[in-house]
Amino acid sequence: MKALLKAQPQPGFELTDVPEPETRPHDVKIRVHTAGICGTDIHILNYDAAAQDMINTPLIPGHEFYGEVVEVGSLASTVKVGDRVSGEGHVVCGMCRNCRAGRKHMCINTSSVGVQRNGAFAEYVVIPESNVWVHKDENITPELGAIFDPLGNAVHTALSFPLVGEDVLITGAGPIGLMAVGVARHAGARKIVITDVSEERLALAHAMGADLTLNVAEHHIKEAQAQLKMVEGFDVGLEMSGRGTALREMIENMNHGGNIALLGLSSETAEFDWTKVVTHMLTLKGIYGREMFETWYAMSAMLQSNETLRNNIASTVTDVFLAESWEEAFATAKAGHGGKVIIDWRS
Repeated sequence: MKALLKAQPQPGFELTDVPEPETRPHDVKIRVHTAGICGTDIHILNYDAAAQDMINTPLIPGHEFYGEVVEVGSLASTVKVGDRVSGEGHVVCGMCRNCRAGRKHMCINTSSVGVQRNGAFAEYVVIPESNVWVHKDENITPELGAIFDPLGNAVHTALSFPLVGEDVLITGAGPIGLMAVGVARHAGARKIVITDVSEERLALAHAMGADLTLNVAEHHIKEAQAQLKMVEGFDVGLEMSGRGTALREMIENMNHGGNIALLGLSSETAEFDWTKVVTHMLTLKGIYGREMFETWYAMSAMLQSNETLRNNIASTVTDVFLAESWEEAFATAKAGHGGKVIIDWRS
């Protein structure tokens, strides 16, 4: 099969022929139709310090995907050939304390698709049947199905705290930040403010339903409070950017007792007002991946019941490239001006 391969521990990928993966008894083989480019994939492409800590080569990256089941293992009992599916990218051990207590997303032995095991930038990918998510809704297109993984990140982050009637600050208007706008609006937030330095992404956020978009290269978050006539600060913060400056300014603009969920991964050391966290009684919660599988049920139900939300989430896919144009696809994703970038493997 064709696959994007990182053959050596160095920058770059190559589109090449590799053996098809084998389907073991509990596995499912999926013919990949579409696969999304994630920030993790860019780290792996660049083979930076983060990637060097995460991966071993050779490796096929890619963990956001949609496809069709073409083979099931002898002990697979639920997923069927022909099912349209996405996949939960965290393969867990099932035996650690968190797994056995029903907190699989906190498994200490997680092996990630496209990071510690071969992934979906290929014509076929194999994952355990227990990691397969079957799409029952006919409205889920291949492009929308390919972004269920990052949508799950947005849903997990946004729903970490109650949002009904709350004022929400989102820092970072990348694809997941954009999705979080739609989720927060669906969940009943009062005012939603989102920040970024890209006017293109802020325009997308406005279309998603943000009440105010703020270019933090030119303005401070305090100005947003003034424009919206807020007097007590934000109730919920969703940090999506991975920028220490964003977290610091978010903390400065939270209401007493405010809640902050942090999804963005930072390559820098963040400094913030520790005293304000304590004296304002703020809660900071780290988010990694999705709750398995409560998040998957929640996001599927939201998309099925809310056509506007479904269309808005689908609109975060702004670029689709054929697999042979993977270099252009990654260049577009790295530029950071648009939404989600998808690689189409159907050709």
